[in-house]
Amino acid sequence: MKNILITGGAGYIGSHTAVQLVEAGYNPIIIDDLSNSEEKVLDRLKEIIGKSLTFYRGDCSDRNLLDQIASEHVIEGVIHFAAFKAVGESTVQPLKYYRNNLGSLLTVLDFMEARQIKDLVFSSSCTVYGQPEILPVTEDTPRQDAESPYGNTKKICEDILMDFVKSRSGIRVISLRYFNPVGAHPSGKIGELPIGTPANLVPFVTQTAAGIREKLTVFGDDYDTEDGSCVRDFIHVMDLADAHVKALAYLGEQQDNFYDVFNVGTGNGNTVLEVIRTFEKVNGVKVNFEIGNRRAGDIVKIWADTAKINTVLNWHPSYSLEDSLRDSWNWQKTL
Repeated sequence: MKNILITGGAGYIGSHTAVQLVEAGYNPIIIDDLSNSEEKVLDRLKEIIGKSLTFYRGDCSDRNLLDQIASEHVIEGVIHFAAFKAVGESTVQPLKYYRNNLGSLLTVLDFMEARQIKDLVFSSSCTVYGQPEILPVTEDTPRQDAESPYGNTKKICEDILMDFVKSRSGIRVISLRYFNPVGAHPSGKIGELPIGTPANLVPFVTQTAAGIREKLTVFGDDYDTEDGSCVRDFIHVMDLADAHVKALAYLGEQQDNFYDVFNVGTGNGNTVLEVIRTFEKVNGVKVNFEIGNRRAGDIVKIWADTAKINTVLNWHPSYSLEDSLRDSWNWQKTL
């Protein structure tokens, strides 16, 4: 079984990817500083997969810790999730985002080169497209100026990766440009668990429905969209996790000094208000919401063209928006 190091592996997407990796015959090794996750996730993972996973608590920017892990395990690939990811927060604390998101990637790449670890799947984002002029976006859509410091860190990280591959480092990299991950593991044992105030829509919806929050604010209803609210491409986290497994397998078939990017979305756009209405319909609960002002850093609408990942990686989403919102609510009810 190949040992795959997952930075940020106790987080939302990382934990679901760990499950998928085990099912595909890999051995995930998790490093996470638990700044936006909880250690009890590891117990939930054990319940799902039937065994404990190797876990190191710490920051992947700590090169000494990475070297310790490599001295104790033969690492054959890395999936790099660890990053700060709140668009709104990044607009008021940009240095925090540049320091963490760029610094951690640089440390991981330096570590991989020194240890001759070839394969990296990088957690990128559709934010690199900014507000695209033509929809849906393909991987060839020009990257626009980022609408937030968070988005800019992903754009710069992609540039770093391309330059590193061009340097003949021997590394093989796929950047997965996520759209909007939602949902939870169908077992209800793991899901999105934001620390403090959620930065994403669906946890706000579920927490409001559960009575944890008094109301949900929809940031703007005067955009040029069907109902005035922003449009996003909502992808089930299990489908997203599966894309990482397929990307890792594909990298193993490539020559050294390889780089490619793939969109990971459903190919459909849904408005914020449509998500709320769908959540209420599939779960039979009401969500108390109000319309607020537009939020800094938000783009109006974006969704993916997924033809490339469908064809090259033979990846196709298996879950609908209804599935995602049902799983999210089932997860919320276990908390």
